[in-house]
Amino acid sequence: MTSGGDSPGMNAALRAVVRTVAYYRLDCAGIYRGYQGLIEGDIVKMDARSVHHIIQKGGTILKTARSNEFRTIEGRKKAHENLVEEKIDALIVIGGDGSFTGGMIFSKEFNFPVIGIPGTIDNDIFGTDFTIGYDTALNTAVDVIDKIRDTASSHNRLFFVEVMGRHAGFIALNAGIGAGAEEILIPEEDMGLDRLLNSLEKSRRSGKTSSIVVVAEGDKTGENVFELAKYVEDNLPQYEARVSILGHMQRGGSPSCFDRVLASRMGVKAVELLIDGKSNLMVGIQNNQMVAIDLEKAIKENHSMNKEILRIAEIMSV
Repeated sequence: MTSGGDSPGMNAALRAVVRTVAYYRLDCAGIYRGYQGLIEGDIVKMDARSVHHIIQKGGTILKTARSNEFRTIEGRKKAHENLVEEKIDALIVIGGDGSFTGGMIFSKEFNFPVIGIPGTIDNDIFGTDFTIGYDTALNTAVDVIDKIRDTASSHNRLFFVEVMGRHAGFIALNAGIGAGAEEILIPEEDMGLDRLLNSLEKSRRSGKTSSIVVVAEGDKTGENVFELAKYVEDNLPQYEARVSILGHMQRGGSPSCFDRVLASRMGVKAVELLIDGKSNLMVGIQNNQMVAIDLEKAIKENHSMNKEILRIAEIMSV
């Protein structure tokens, strides 16, 4: 199943799981709409031909949904009954920490084998260097920011560009460096309004006629990105500020080659872990090697920000 917010590469992971199962001559079923579909018994048999021509597609052919009913023991019992009825022996969940939390609870309550594959553009899952969809979202953000810079330069404007990242600044930090942003605001590093004003004023005095500030949606420097832009305009009237919110366009689109290969590797690893009798684990990649991380650890621990990347961002803002 795919669960939670969609991310580019989920279809590639799904394809890898189904075809690995077929390779080992086992049976496979797909669950539509995540845990809600599991509760409703929306389950279909799948084989290698069921997933042809999907590796290049964004989103997920199995759809995804959030399920309040699965948060209840009654809902989870119904889900378990459907799995037993369909003679399903194990579950692979492609999603983020919320999806993994549901899978971990379900696994413990019913002693049911669950393996997680990290599919989220935020890259905020502990135990893996990269999550499926992160690379694609980064490239989408950089491409859009490059286009915005053309307009910023033409009109001598300051653009605040908000990217996804409610609790984590990985997209903002790396997209900001990649697109040459003057400043990057992320939840992990409280820059403060005064420091932001000083930095922008310094940039103006150095001869910059336009600037890009990349803001993670979870940054708390201002109440929101619009209030932040207004505050800068009020205190630095030399700047004409504009706001662009990239929003859900970052989730969509064809996955990058990196995400397709990563998803394929993770899908194969997930199936082979189940064949080996393993459960309650998440597949991850560390130093380009596939690893298995305890699901509870992946959920509860934080994926820390790379200090070197933070330092580079500060140097590049000169």
